[in-house]
Amino acid sequence: MTGALFEIAFVLAAPFWLLMIFLPGRAVTARIATSPLTVLPVLAVYLAMALPVFPELWTAVSSPDIDTFRDLTALANGAGAVWAQVIAWDLLLGQWMFLESRRLGISPWLMGPLLVLTILLSPFGLLLFLVLRLRAVRTRGTRSGSGLPDRAVAAR
Repeated sequence: MTGALFEIAFVLAAPFWLLMIFLPGRAVTARIATSPLTVLPVLAVYLAMALPVFPELWTAVSSPDIDTFRDLTALANGAGAVWAQVIAWDLLLGQWMFLESRRLGISPWLMGPLLVLTILLSPFGLLLFLVLRLRAVRTRGTRSGSGLPDRAVAAR
């Protein structure tokens, strides 16, 4: 059961990633990407895996050290819970990146591969997106990443 839940975590998130990567211009994609509820199925998997190892999970997060975390991830449900948590947060991060890219007019042809990188190695994908976002914000004439035009920021 644990192995199946581990695999299901990504399968539940995959349709949302596929929409953002392959159908970025569709209204349904934008509507779905604006909802944080997309992660609820993945969080259900997280709970199913985390609850049986909750004492170990609590120990790992309440007094973190590498050995305690290693002990947690040595348990099948512990590793599965961490995986499901990563899948959920990566999906939320990907949705934010998708929405920001649309707001800033970043090409979907550029964002598609960047979202794939974010699925696989989210810190690298995020770092590259933040650089791309900074360039896009500067190009659009906005200040400090607020997304507001300079005159709107000055008027506030």
